[in-house]
This record gives sequence, structure tokens and C-alpha cells, in this order.
Amino acid sequence: MAKPNVITKEELLEAAQQCLADKGIDKTTLKAVAERANVSQGTVFYHFRTKEQLMFELVQSLCDASWKSLQKDDKTIEVALHNAKERCDYHSTYHRLFYSSLAVSLQTQANRLQMGSMIQKENEYLTEILTSRWGESPLIEVSMDHWGIMINALIDGLAVQALLDEEFPKEDIFKSLQLLLEFITKDVDK
Repeated sequence: MAKPNVITKEELLEAAQQCLADKGIDKTTLKAVAERANVSQGTVFYHFRTKEQLMFELVQSLCDASWKSLQKDDKTIEVALHNAKERCDYHSTYHRLFYSSLAVSLQTQANRLQMGSMIQKENEYLTEILTSRWGESPLIEVSMDHWGIMINALIDGLAVQALLDEEFPKEDIFKSLQLLLEFITKDVDK
């Protein structure tokens, strides 16, 4: 028997995440999420009009949770890189979901704005982490905001390569990225 229509969006996102883990992106439907949450399909439709909207909001909730956990930590770039590396995997549902949502978001202006806002928030979180670590930009000509954008883009680019190459050497690449950041900031850290 279906649960009454008193369920939170967060609970539905949890059910969607479980469906993704069990069934993969292609077989995660609004109906499958409804079954997992033990509610009617109409309840899921009320919160998420389309599968694309559900997937986007799931990506957003995962991103927000990741950045919030970083804010609770030491705000170290090493922790941020470690978390990014863990999500940067050929078998990662997170990045498959992120890039699927990104592709869908290019179809309409409203979706582009929504995805753009989420990426902008990521840039801001990363800028906060870099600022707490470095204090100021290691290069006078490059603002801290630009560092946040560039590092986020670099990490997203590495995720694309990891999705396309099952043999992507993520351990070595992320170690190199950490060494690069340490080299760039060696004068700032003194």
C-alpha cells in the first residue's frame, strides 16, 4: 500500500539515490522512485515534473552535501581534492549523473540558468576554501574568484576524462594536481 502523500522532497531524493545505485541512470524513472519510496507516482511527479528535473535536483543535493561537509572540516584544499578524486571514477554515479544533467540543461534557458547557478555556487565554495588556505592569491593578476573557477573547471575536466577512460590514472593525476597547487602557493604558505 502506498504511503500517504506526506513525504519530503529530501526523502524522495534519497529514494532516487538508492534507485540509481541499484538500477543505474537509465532504469531510474519517476515510477521506480515512487515504488522505492512507497508513494504514488503522482506524488513524485508533484515534486519533480520530469526525470531530468529529478536528476538535476539529485545532483544539486549531492553537491550541496559535499561542499557543506567540506565547510565543517578544516577547509583544506587537500580534503577538497581527496573528495573530488573519490568522485572522479569511471564507475562514479555522481559524475555520470552530473554530466547527464549538464547535457539536458543545455536544452532550455531555465535549465541552463539552474545548472549555471549550481556551478557558480561550487566555484564560490572552492574560492572560500582556497582563501582560507592561501589568504591571498599567489599571483597578483589572478583573483581568488578566478582561482576557484579554474580549479573547479580543472576538477570537472578530470572527471570527464575519468568517465571516458576506465584506466584513467586518478591517483597519479590528483597527486600531480596537489603538487601543482603546492608549487603555485609555496611563497604564500611561508
